[in-house]
Amino acid sequence: MRISHGVDYGVRALVALASSERDRPGVPVTREALATEGGMPPKFLNDILADLRNGGLVKSRRGPDGGWMIARPAAEITVAEVIRVLEGPLASVRGVRPHELPAEGVREPFVSLWIAVRAALRSVLDRVTIDDLAQGSLPDDIARLAGAPGAWDA
Repeated sequence: MRISHGVDYGVRALVALASSERDRPGVPVTREALATEGGMPPKFLNDILADLRNGGLVKSRRGPDGGWMIARPAAEITVAEVIRVLEGPLASVRGVRPHELPAEGVREPFVSLWIAVRAALRSVLDRVTIDDLAQGSLPDDIARLAGAPGAWDA
């Protein structure tokens, strides 16, 4: 799986907003402050924030005291949801969702392989929340995966 700049920046922006909400509830964060904190290009971040707003993950407030805020509790927003909002399905094969492959003429064991890949992605990305990341930790079973022998090998 390839993680795009957009997804990486979107997750980082949400983590920054979650941290801000914890420290200063109800106070919006400017795009520039988010960009600076996350080391992200402000203009690129603008498009990402707009997509996250359209997906119901962030909200904005206009005016001199305006900015961006997380729209829901960070513990309810998974990394998988961010990916789906910004890029669509977690796994596709030639632009087709794995469960739709039989209609495209793909047969076994290929369909099951791509279904298993999607399930493996979900097993991690649907479990890790923005709150986990904002607190600097991962669920224990996910952290064990990252620490398993060979996990860091290309």
